[in-house]
Amino acid sequence: MTKQKQTEQIRAAKGFIAALDQSGGSTPKALRLYGIEEDAYSSEQDMFDLIHQMRSRIIKSTAFTGDRIAGAILFEMTMDRDIDGIPTATYLWQERGVVPFLKVDKGLADETDGVQLMKPMPDLDALLEKAASKGIYGTKMRSVINAASPSGIAAVVDQQFEIGQQILSHGLMPIIEPEVTISIADKAEAEDILQAEIAKHLDALPEDKQVMLKLTLPETANLYQALVDHPRVLCVVALSGGYSRDEANARLAQNTGMIASFSRALTQGLSAQQTDGEFDKVLAESVDSIFQASLAG
Repeated sequence: MTKQKQTEQIRAAKGFIAALDQSGGSTPKALRLYGIEEDAYSSEQDMFDLIHQMRSRIIKSTAFTGDRIAGAILFEMTMDRDIDGIPTATYLWQERGVVPFLKVDKGLADETDGVQLMKPMPDLDALLEKAASKGIYGTKMRSVINAASPSGIAAVVDQQFEIGQQILSHGLMPIIEPEVTISIADKAEAEDILQAEIAKHLDALPEDKQVMLKLTLPETANLYQALVDHPRVLCVVALSGGYSRDEANARLAQNTGMIASFSRALTQGLSAQQTDGEFDKVLAESVDSIFQASLAG
């Protein structure tokens, strides 16, 4: 019953999906933007303690509730930790009404043929079993497209959907994320190729299966409308990809049926030095602006 309710919440797309899944490589930058410099911690353990404190503060904020935030993507170490003595995924759903997702990829391989595939995930089955046991609803995995390379983009989408099938076999909802780098000169051409490749894989899915898509905000408004409307797609969410929150919101509002799944754009302006009242006010403004942009699309 819980899973059905969570599916309906995501399908309704009333709100957006918060990306709280910075991993080892991106954690120092996330902490720095939050006002914590690298000299504030002396070990990786200290670093992850600090990022968990930041994420816990966000999740416990009065601004972070299921009426505006449909779901949240967690890093594995966040899933393994507690908030106020309650496992994080359980806390998200039971205390905040937010559907929990888990980042499962292990980072990116070196660029080849204009793209970066995901690194091998030999322990994925064990991670998926653990995730299911901890109440995780779905997963997210990221590849990167740096050029309008038909063969490279096909390889990215092939890998994403192959692993997506593995995730589906564990009863979890995969978020397919082939990110297109926002700064490349041939971004629009890459997105046209990507759209066609995704559509081909969606058409090949069994009738009783669905996936979610997480896509870079496109150069052409509503480029992904056919994917939004596809019967094998539960929901299409947009990544901010380095755009400022204002620009990401403006682009999102032009794309019907897409909702946000922002990370940096969500936490922009938050600081460890803020009082709880200041922190909640800034986060509430951020949540509201992203929520309104998600509704406008």
